[in-house]
Amino acid sequence: MYVSPRARLGEAVRLSPRAVILGSSRVGPHTYIGDAVVGYPTAGTLRALEDLSYESMDSSQGAIVGAGCIVRDYTVIYEGSELGDGVQTGHHVLVREEVRVGPHTIIGSSTVLDGRAVIGSNVRIETGVYIPPYTVVEDDVFIGPRAVFLNDKYPPSRRLKGAHVGRGAIIGGNATILPGVEIGEYAVVAAGSVVTRNVPPRTVVAGNPARPIGSYDEYIEKKAVWERS
Repeated sequence: MYVSPRARLGEAVRLSPRAVILGSSRVGPHTYIGDAVVGYPTAGTLRALEDLSYESMDSSQGAIVGAGCIVRDYTVIYEGSELGDGVQTGHHVLVREEVRVGPHTIIGSSTVLDGRAVIGSNVRIETGVYIPPYTVVEDDVFIGPRAVFLNDKYPPSRRLKGAHVGRGAIIGGNATILPGVEIGEYAVVAAGSVVTRNVPPRTVVAGNPARPIGSYDEYIEKKAVWERS
């Protein structure tokens, strides 16, 4: 275990024997940190280090982890990022620099939040999702396993533009969301779809490229029938 002298830990924080808390990180009360790293240095910070000891890495500005969080083993949270109260991570989660995650969001195992993304509250991100910089996910969104968001229309380029997912939207597993696409509130993207254009609110889309096939209300009705059967 290593806890920076500059770090601030709240009441009843529990740390595993191999937890690493770097720089001026803050961890809220009643949070559990497994074999994870909080406040990992960015490339710019690493280049300035004389060595890679934890003491040297204490030049990190640190990260913020809220109250009542669960940060499971092999999660790495970079400096400059912030997790709200009640956030849970699975195993092998990577949260790059300047990511903001709202309260009570779940981040599934092997998910990558690749820097400068904004994730709302009560979001559920399943296993193996990739979310690149400049993506915005509003509150109450569900993102199925292995969904991929993109932010570079003509890679590799210097113009990056993330997708924007509206409140309450549902993204099915293995869906691919292209750069700059706007997915409206309570829209539904079927599993395996490739979304190349904006999706209106409360619309269900499917296919490659994704096309409208129904409404959110119809989706909810079918879901209710399925759950009763």
